[in-house]
Amino acid sequence: MFVVRLQKFLAEAGIASRRASEQVITAGRVTVNGAVASQLGARVDPQHDRVAVDGRVVARKRKLYVAVNKPPGVVCTRGTDDDRKRIGDLLPKEWTELFSVGRLDYQSEGLIFLTNDGDFCLKLTHPRYGIARKYMAWVEGRVTPQMISNFTQGVLSAGEKLRATRARLISANNSSSVVELELTEGKNREVRRLFESQRLTVRRLQRFQIGPIKLGQLPAGKWRVLTEPEIKSLLPVL
Repeated sequence: MFVVRLQKFLAEAGIASRRASEQVITAGRVTVNGAVASQLGARVDPQHDRVAVDGRVVARKRKLYVAVNKPPGVVCTRGTDDDRKRIGDLLPKEWTELFSVGRLDYQSEGLIFLTNDGDFCLKLTHPRYGIARKYMAWVEGRVTPQMISNFTQGVLSAGEKLRATRARLISANNSSSVVELELTEGKNREVRRLFESQRLTVRRLQRFQIGPIKLGQLPAGKWRVLTEPEIKSLLPVL
């Protein structure tokens, strides 16, 4: 038998946030198998218990974990005030509840996850969990070994320290360079800002791996559902 706290069940079913769900419970609006459950800390078996709010049965939502190869020119937000293409436009229309796990900026491309699981999103994006993300950057100008060393030692950008956990120079000449980087903190525009600190401009940026999950042969603009082993490999604590 798999049991969860009642407020977590309600949050995952989309009734309200966990905190707001606690208020719904203490207000006596929730029943479990016909009995009012007004005390916090109650646990339910999602497979067998009948949970209702204001008399309406609550069904637990199926959790979805989707990998997308985001093309350049797509925004990661679900709603925008302009005509730019959104990440949700790449998915089936019925998956309107999915949200992106972290971001890739408008011109960047590559691997991004979408989910309706808030805990998954939090643990994958919070710096304390140290989930590695790997990028390939095509840069205007020559990247030197000293610059690569600067990236791993850390640079200052707008008063914020940025650091790559690993950086590797793939190729370099006077007109262009290719660099592979690994980061774990997920700060805003972090890769581009690393290069800007060295007065270099990123011409193309692709994220090709998150944790152990690789972009592989997934075509640009396409998606696939993560397998159960892949989800567990990302967050073994779940």
